[in-house]
Amino acid sequence: MIRKDEDVMTQPLHNNRQPALPKLKGPGYLAAGFRLLSHPDIRWFVLAPLLINLLIFAGLSILIVDQFSALMDKLMGFLPGWLDFLAWIIWVIFAALLLVVYGYSFAIVGNLLASPFYGIMAEKISAMETPGKESPPLTFQSVLAIAGRSFVRELKKLLYFLPRIIAVLLVTFILSLVPPLSLLSPIIVFVWGGWSLALQYLDYGADNSEVSFTQLKQGLATQRIAALSFGGSALILTSIPVLNLLAIPASVAGAMVMWERQTKSVCADAKS
Repeated sequence: MIRKDEDVMTQPLHNNRQPALPKLKGPGYLAAGFRLLSHPDIRWFVLAPLLINLLIFAGLSILIVDQFSALMDKLMGFLPGWLDFLAWIIWVIFAALLLVVYGYSFAIVGNLLASPFYGIMAEKISAMETPGKESPPLTFQSVLAIAGRSFVRELKKLLYFLPRIIAVLLVTFILSLVPPLSLLSPIIVFVWGGWSLALQYLDYGADNSEVSFTQLKQGLATQRIAALSFGGSALILTSIPVLNLLAIPASVAGAMVMWERQTKSVCADAKS
């Protein structure tokens, strides 16, 4: 039985007599994901991706800081002294935009390389959240199967994301050339980033349940606010250096909780 004083955000369902756990808000699912990272059955699948993401974080951060510094030096050189105040406004806008792009890029690259580990972790969390469901034993063959399936699925998602990323960046670049409209650029990138990260992380649950990416998009379209609140929260955390190293596995774990408690049933309707 589940004790009353236990945290309902992360307590899995192991007893068919227990009622379904309540749905959470987007940030609540992310918080549940962070709590699950220390679970004995989960933490081992966090360490390897953590090392991978650490290498990505170091390289990407050095590149971003270097390029941004060079860009701002050029911008300041083009503007006359009496427009210094405008340069600082542009700097703030570009910095906000860059943080969003940085967080999104970090999440995409990190997920692609660590997807085999996250696929196995998703299977574990699905079993924890489902009454009477046992996590399948891990053998060399099963690990290879899950890892291969997860990696191929990531590549398929990239085919969906990449042209849209390019389109969003082109639109925001054009808007950034028009001072009043440039304020919209970070907002557009943030909304797109939040939506795409919700798709990215919830797809682990969809893949486990043999729900196609198209069906996931259809189902999630009926839960846009929940999706954007979860994906937006994940995007904010992945934009914060150092914290983003744990934000990605926490987002995968939180998305699995959200999938089992809220999104799975909606996508099942879309599937039928």
